[in-house]
Amino acid sequence: MDSQRQKKVSTLIKKDIGAIIDSVLRNKVFQGVLVSVTKVKTTPDLSQSKVFLSVFPSKKTAEILNLLENSKFEIKQRFIALVRGQLRVMPQIQFIVDDSLDYIEKIEDAIKNGGENPIK
Repeated sequence: MDSQRQKKVSTLIKKDIGAIIDSVLRNKVFQGVLVSVTKVKTTPDLSQSKVFLSVFPSKKTAEILNLLENSKFEIKQRFIALVRGQLRVMPQIQFIVDDSLDYIEKIEDAIKNGGENPIK
């Protein structure tokens, strides 16, 4: 169970990192790609945060994740500038792909088209 402080920090990270990622990708050569932060999990000591990303189209996921890992320092610096007075410790950010939408799509396809059952 997350504490109230963890929830607040996670919400702050979700909102601000989402805006920063959007601006970073807009400056790069990624037209027609939608990246959204689906959720953020922060450790109880607020030292680490896992940022779950959803990428559309999903075939660009590896490329986007690679770009974000290479731009992690820039993203962290922008985030620090935004939350300087709100956080004492800047959590380490780890980007993780949230593939739940792909899983849901497979289930819907199996139901509609009678394909292989993805739930095993």
